[in-house]
Amino acid sequence: MAISLKGDQKISSVPTTKSKALRINLNSDIYGTFSEIGAGQETARNFFRSGGASGTIAKAMSAYDKDFSDAIYGIEDDRRYVTQPRLHKMLVHEMDLMEDRLSRQKHPDKLFFSYANTVTTIDFAKKFKGHGWVGIRFQLDPLEGYNEIILHLRFKETDARLQQETLGVLGVNLIYGAFYLNDSPKDLVKSFYDNLGSDQLEIDMINFSGPRFMYVDNRLMSLQLLKNGMTNAVMFGSDGNNLLPAQVLYKKNILALRGSFRPVTKVNMDMYEKSKEMFFSEKKVNPDKTQIIFEITLSNLTSEGKINERDFLDRAELLCSLGQNVMITSFQEYYKLVEYFSEFTKERMALAMGAQNLIQIFDEKYYRNLSGGILEAFGKLFYKDLKVYMYPFHDQKSKEYITSENLRVHPRMKELYKFFNSNGRLIDIDITNKEILDIFSRTVLKMITKGENGWEEMLPEGIAETIKQKRLFGYARSRVKNIG
Repeated sequence: MAISLKGDQKISSVPTTKSKALRINLNSDIYGTFSEIGAGQETARNFFRSGGASGTIAKAMSAYDKDFSDAIYGIEDDRRYVTQPRLHKMLVHEMDLMEDRLSRQKHPDKLFFSYANTVTTIDFAKKFKGHGWVGIRFQLDPLEGYNEIILHLRFKETDARLQQETLGVLGVNLIYGAFYLNDSPKDLVKSFYDNLGSDQLEIDMINFSGPRFMYVDNRLMSLQLLKNGMTNAVMFGSDGNNLLPAQVLYKKNILALRGSFRPVTKVNMDMYEKSKEMFFSEKKVNPDKTQIIFEITLSNLTSEGKINERDFLDRAELLCSLGQNVMITSFQEYYKLVEYFSEFTKERMALAMGAQNLIQIFDEKYYRNLSGGILEAFGKLFYKDLKVYMYPFHDQKSKEYITSENLRVHPRMKELYKFFNSNGRLIDIDITNKEILDIFSRTVLKMITKGENGWEEMLPEGIAETIKQKRLFGYARSRVKNIG
């Protein structure tokens, strides 16, 4: 055994792909099927090559032909094959077959699993790099129900063979993690990139379910994907389950509202209602084909250099209670957010923001990393007639109400500002109740944490009750302290 010297740094030891596959193969109880569509049988190949696979692999198959695949798993309503419903059908179908064909009396200790993936690799023109769904259905006790881990990936490599090999390594990491890291979902998610790099693939959605993951909040797992640099944006719905951004935003008109929502106030909801009304009145904007996004940047969740997970879940709880889809991104600059949306849609886009945020957009210091500076950023930001709905700001010192007409930007930016303003890219949001302009999230949060009265009136209907009932933002602690 090697000795340790003073000054040595602790290095995490990541098992190789072969050693992971071999450990599973040598376990006499782990037994399952592999069904892979679209990129070869790379995951199963890793288990075959590591040795001892006869005790692990019940069946390995690849139904490439669409007709043959439909005959096995049925036809999807949308006639698509690389989808989450297709993956789920594969997992359930193969598991049902295994239970029908293997006697539990003969194999009382077997831990069954069904691994599946359905993917499309890079096309011949190399314009579309490909994506896929990967999942595992498994049990950790013969008498226990099944657990599931499902994820979506986007390939980054530009060679089909390399993409296939990457998928194979990811598959091994998923199966290994399901059996040996299930007690720590955060470590399990992090292990997906074992022996892989962020330049090879992006994982932009994951969902855990089953008896062993009853305590797992999938929104928090989304946050781990961002925290680990596995993706730039994640989304979850009002039910708390993670959503695939590409699927939600595909060919949709998009209205995005960025904020801290800590907590969500009457100002936030007034901005939402007014901007939605304005957006829906735009030509070519069909409300039925529109997605409204409440977006929070990752930097907004960071305090003292760390992501405050409890604070994140508190904000998520409130937005979900309002029935909103929430997106968390690593895009600090607005133009990057618009670029991201443009990957999935060519339809109309709009941003709703306060006057203070608009001033920051016209600050050159945020674009020093771009060779074209602020002009390059604005060329991307105002892509496809994008409009900005500006919410007024009440200046406490001057008592002035700031709109697009009297907004002050840096002298060098005046003409640029005038250009966009005079061309109808910046539109004021008219408000009927100016009193709410003096409501700030930071003020409400301070009142809650100090146990002060009166903050309830600053929030939308029902939000104060949710904070009290679910003890969000330290409400219970502050009340106990105040009473004592």
